[in-house]
Amino acid sequence: MVVASNVPIVGVLRAHQEWLADASTGSRADLSGMTFNEGNFARADLSRALLIGVTMLDTDLTGANLTGANLDRADLQRSNLAGASMEGASIANTHFTGAWMAGVNFSEAKGNGARFRRAELKGARFLDFAAQEISFREALMVDTSFHQARLYEADFQDANLSGAQFYHARLQHTKFNGAILIGASFQGSKVDHCRFPAAKLADVKFKRAEITQCIFRDADMRNCDFREARMQGGDFCRAVLTGSRFGKAHLKTVDFRGANLAGAQEMTVEQLSMSLTDHNTTLPNGKKGPYMKYSGAEKPA
Repeated sequence: MVVASNVPIVGVLRAHQEWLADASTGSRADLSGMTFNEGNFARADLSRALLIGVTMLDTDLTGANLTGANLDRADLQRSNLAGASMEGASIANTHFTGAWMAGVNFSEAKGNGARFRRAELKGARFLDFAAQEISFREALMVDTSFHQARLYEADFQDANLSGAQFYHARLQHTKFNGAILIGASFQGSKVDHCRFPAAKLADVKFKRAEITQCIFRDADMRNCDFREARMQGGDFCRAVLTGSRFGKAHLKTVDFRGANLAGAQEMTVEQLSMSLTDHNTTLPNGKKGPYMKYSGAEKPA
């Protein structure tokens, strides 16, 4: 590995600026495979740079411009990237474990296999972001934005996603086990075979979402908004759904056995008749189930 002291980094960055202005002059920055641990790249312009396999542990990249850069297989553990732009970057199999990344822009980036475990990502933007087998486990992701993101087999287990926005996102086989999603929004999203067991989902918006065969077992889902949602199957066993709204929602073979639906609003005879309830289900009127058609139990007390 090449160490930072052997690289004329100031000259590399100057030549890169010339190349960005005119590709016929200067030269594109290529720091692939090099090591810059504890380096200072604050506000550096590395847009479209080649950083494949670079090692930047504990490095200062605050406000850096990494738009369109290739950081595949890079190691940026514990680095500070607050306010950096990584729009359109490639971050496949990149390590961001423990990194400080508040306000980072990952819009239109691609991140198969990237790892953000225990990273600080408050207010980060992942608009039109695409990734498979990515890990955000135990990350702090309050107020993050995933508008129109496409995630397959992502791992958000035990992450804090309070206030996160998944507007019109497509989520498949993604894990939110034990995650905190209070006040988050999945409005208009497609949520397919995802897992939310024991997650904290109070006040979450699922309005007009398509929810297919998802697991919400033992989740806290008080005051959620399921209006106009389309649910195919799904396990809500022992989930707490008190005060949630179901106006014009399509519920087909949804499993509410053991769930608490006390005070649930806008539920209909048809919705509950097509769902599974048992003697441990608390119905909207506060009484125990199972639901009997035309019993009036669909109306909150």
